[in-house]
Amino acid sequence: MSIRLDNNALPSITRTPTPDYDRTQAGVGFVHFGVGGFHRAHQAMYIDRVLAEHDSLSWGICGVGIRPADRAMRDALVPQDCLYTLTLKSPDGAVDTSVIGSILEYLYAPDDPEAVLTRLADPDTHIVSLTITEGGYNFSPATGEFDAENPDIVADLRGDRPPATVFGLVTEGLARRRAQGISSFTVMSCDNIAGNGHVARSTFLAYARLRAPDLAEWIDAHTAFPNSMVDRITPVTPPGLAAEVEARTGIIDNWPVVAEPFTQWVLEDSFADGRPPLERVGVQLVDDVTPYELMKLRLLNASHQALCYFGYLLGYRFVHDAAADPDLRELLRRYMMTEAKPTLAPLPGVDVDAYIETLLERFGNPAIADTIARLCQDSSDRIPKWLVPVIRERLDAGGRADLAAAVVASWTRYAEGVDENGDPITVDDPKAAELVPLARKSRTEPLAFVSDRSLFGDLADRAGFTEPYTRALESLRSKGSRDTLRELLS
Repeated sequence: MSIRLDNNALPSITRTPTPDYDRTQAGVGFVHFGVGGFHRAHQAMYIDRVLAEHDSLSWGICGVGIRPADRAMRDALVPQDCLYTLTLKSPDGAVDTSVIGSILEYLYAPDDPEAVLTRLADPDTHIVSLTITEGGYNFSPATGEFDAENPDIVADLRGDRPPATVFGLVTEGLARRRAQGISSFTVMSCDNIAGNGHVARSTFLAYARLRAPDLAEWIDAHTAFPNSMVDRITPVTPPGLAAEVEARTGIIDNWPVVAEPFTQWVLEDSFADGRPPLERVGVQLVDDVTPYELMKLRLLNASHQALCYFGYLLGYRFVHDAAADPDLRELLRRYMMTEAKPTLAPLPGVDVDAYIETLLERFGNPAIADTIARLCQDSSDRIPKWLVPVIRERLDAGGRADLAAAVVASWTRYAEGVDENGDPITVDDPKAAELVPLARKSRTEPLAFVSDRSLFGDLADRAGFTEPYTRALESLRSKGSRDTLRELLS
């Protein structure tokens, strides 16, 4: 007989590990913006382990949603007391499911922004963490400037309604703490951006200066913004996962999560108001995250982009199928070894070559069933942050970046919105309305797509990029993705 997941059901669940602590005795120490699959597979899993230490029960999580799409998470989590199942699937077929209990509360800000602000201003809130995606920081990847003209930011700054953006909510929470003489919380980004803590500091301070310069000075002096590197491949929950979890465990879960067994969290040990004992549960606390984050962003994340557009054009729809293609696998290995690896800082104790081989194994995990479509999403947020810096650094050092340039060409071809059989491609990107016409225009003006300086900076002016880019793009159109790939590798 199946059991619907909630607090009352926990004593009856015997076939699956459940929280090894009394959730009724746990308190909220984190407020987290952006409760999605990755947060639930990663940070919330680590905090579940922290709470299981029993002497650290004050570090539970209050999840916050601010976007219309976050209503679905509210509707899934709240009826089951914010419990959910996490299933880890290994390449060898091993499957491990557990119930995660670290999210104690979920608030949907449009329902009650004051409840979110009260939680942010609570002295028991010590850390505000973020997985708001690469595009959520409201800055130009080319200039680094905060977009003060964003209509949502303008509306928050007017102050004639409760704040609705993450910037407005967090800054108001800090303003209330300052007014009440409460120490600042830490703002901890867990997004895939190089220097994510620096980016968070820059953007939140930019907003605060627009609101009140003296408040910005206080935040600058008292708020910590640690950098972090996070890693666990977490696909969108597949449609059949809930039924699979129920059949295997007897648990009815509104929104289960699936991920790979591999997980890593490297975190700068810089906090304004205390932190949980993360080192006890596998988190690497370090003085400088930069070498680790560059390794991950330029190898794993950029390789996902190298895989997805070529993979889609070749007809693949799942990452593991594309990763098993000999040509694509060789493209990934060569890109990582010959173009990305030379841009990395020394990493004492890390065997980068072994890490690259591990990535190729992880990409090929058929049990995860990660989709090519997920990797192709939000490319205008990802390519400028993960791949463009590799190209620029290679050219600045007098090297070549032909493979990375060809990846940009494959994005251009994909962004035309039509595949090699003439079938439509749904380009899921915040800038799709601009990108698709530019991609099509590049058929007659080859550099039209890459002339957008907000995405590519000056790369359109540099022959070391434009020559391999236009060569690959012309080949993709005249010969197709398979022949282009083989010529590129020959």
